Amino acid sequence: MGRIGREVIRRAQAFGLRVIAWSRRLTPRTAEELGVEHCADIDDVFRQADIVTLHVALVPQTRKLVNAARIALMKPNAILINTARGEVVDQGALRSALEAKKIRAGLDVFDPEPAEAAADFNDPIVALPNLYGTHHIGASTEQAQEAIAEEAIHIIETYVKTGVVLNCVNLATRTPAKWQLLVRHYDRVGVLAFVMDKLRRAEINIEEVQNVIFEGAMAASCRIQLNAEPGGELPAAIKEGNSHIISLELLRLGE
Repeated sequence: MGRIGREVIRRAQAFGLRVIAWSRRLTPRTAEELGVEHCADIDDVFRQADIVTLHVALVPQTRKLVNAARIALMKPNAILINTARGEVVDQGALRSALEAKKIRAGLDVFDPEPAEAAADFNDPIVALPNLYGTHHIGASTEQAQEAIAEEAIHIIETYVKTGVVLNCVNLATRTPAKWQLLVRHYDRVGVLAFVMDKLRRAEINIEEVQNVIFEGAMAASCRIQLNAEPGGELPAAIKEGNSHIISLELLRLGE
């Protein structure tokens, strides 16, 4: 039920599947928010699911998490999908179940796997008709690698030119900012430095800044989000302290 598991949920729901889930950290409330049914015990997943898909890290607690006993709980002809790590599944037990034609499986990880970058892989499990196997890095074609390289260059160029990091995954959805100072000013050297110095001296932290320059580069509008109210005489001191400031407006966020 980490990021990968949640992406799988979205895709399963798009196909109209009823989704049940178990995770050590999954709570009934979170399950309800995600639109899935919470299983209190991992064995309940194996008993109920037509498709069991694994998305766990390989740690001592998850090694051979899927063993003979859990495989035996699965419905006849159910499907086990493992795209996590090969050691999460007892491959000998899985092979026995496949040979007995009790279940089906889809794997892109195996136990064991070749230790070398280039080596033969002749595990008997891959010859079974009710198993579909792919390479764990099967998507890493030359075309895909070129596309990744091009996108990496695009992200770096965009950052260098604009300061924006594309596809950033850890941006705050909401900053501690409670106030917004809107500064309309002439596009002159030192205007914003003056404003920010006044805020610094008042020990007010700036959370976000966006400065928009208008056509002709004569005037601009700067939006400054703050963690506290610049009260008292501070707004007037900022407005009157620099002749290049046209107007000043203070707004409380959320209002």
